Amino acid sequence: MTDPVPSTDPLARLRSAAERRERAGLRRRLRPRSGDHDGLIDLASNDYLGLSRDPRPAEAAARAAREYGTGSTGSRLVTGTTHLHAELDRRLAAFTGSAAGLVFSSGYLANLGAVTGLAGPGHLVISDRTNHASIVDACRLSRARVVIVPHRDVAAVERALADRDEEHALVVTDAVFSVDGDEAPLADLHRVVRAHGAMLVVDEAHALGVVGDRGQGSAHAAGLAGEPDVVLTLTLSKSLGAQGGAVLGAPEVIETLVDTGRPFIFDTGLNPPAAAAALAALDVLDAEPGLPARARDRARRMAAIAAGLGLETTAAPAAAVVPVVLGEPDAAVKAAEVCAEHGVRVGCFRPPSVPEGRACLRLTARATLGEADLTTLRAALTEVAGLYRP
Repeated sequence: MTDPVPSTDPLARLRSAAERRERAGLRRRLRPRSGDHDGLIDLASNDYLGLSRDPRPAEAAARAAREYGTGSTGSRLVTGTTHLHAELDRRLAAFTGSAAGLVFSSGYLANLGAVTGLAGPGHLVISDRTNHASIVDACRLSRARVVIVPHRDVAAVERALADRDEEHALVVTDAVFSVDGDEAPLADLHRVVRAHGAMLVVDEAHALGVVGDRGQGSAHAAGLAGEPDVVLTLTLSKSLGAQGGAVLGAPEVIETLVDTGRPFIFDTGLNPPAAAAALAALDVLDAEPGLPARARDRARRMAAIAAGLGLETTAAPAAAVVPVVLGEPDAAVKAAEVCAEHGVRVGCFRPPSVPEGRACLRLTARATLGEADLTTLRAALTEVAGLYRP
């Protein structure tokens, strides 16, 4: 057998793969928007409390830019830690009931830092099947043995922990899952984790600012705040309307990440304006504790609209995420276009973001949505239901 002849066009395989994705309805395209979402009602972003356009965080960011500049100028271990970063470390920990905190430049890197910093070769990591891609990548990069368990299956977690040969184990889960909008059974998971001497890592990305009376997140609401074997990760780019991420936990956890966490050590620190905006957003949450409940109320009403039209959705959203399952990618793309024609921007999720046959619209509630916005959504989903009702 002769060796294959190398292609003279190194990009041919990329074009061929793009053509296959096009035929499957899986091409992604960047769509630049204006500051007001092109005049559409925004039900696609993660701005759950409407703070990304609130003048208080915006002004705080502007003041920080004037004082510190637009960039952090280096890694946090060199020049990238300002007084704003140190205060944000402290405030995020206090808000969630954690002992200590460490701010990263993104939520993605916070997950990479937490999982790879706490697990490695010779360790076991157990991950929910529908965890966010950042957790999936963190598991892979950890070089630990990884067991993927069915969605929200506490018994499967317990079996994996009981059957392990490794001394050290980590269980990692989203608090609120980013597409289905349901919540992890954290109290039950923690009971199993503690019984088997493991640690629990909870990604609060879609729970912070929405779940709990004051938006302190799912772990706090489950009574796990400050537990030494619980580590939280989160992002500042959703409910707090800023940018960045953080890991929260016991002082030993934070010290370990400062000393050994590659996504922390070798990354430029979060820019000061984003840190200031997040601090101001926490001030808003303190001043307006009703915002989380308003976001959850809007999500429940959006789900009720979809369900009332015969569309497949979640009966009781745990936070602000409301899926509308349509099945095939082309159906989801067309439904998103219909919504836009009615003046509503929605998310459109297709494989590999969701399993085959589960392409969906992802609606995201916002505390600042009004009655007119919900009426417009109803009109959009009425047309969608007429096209795609199961």
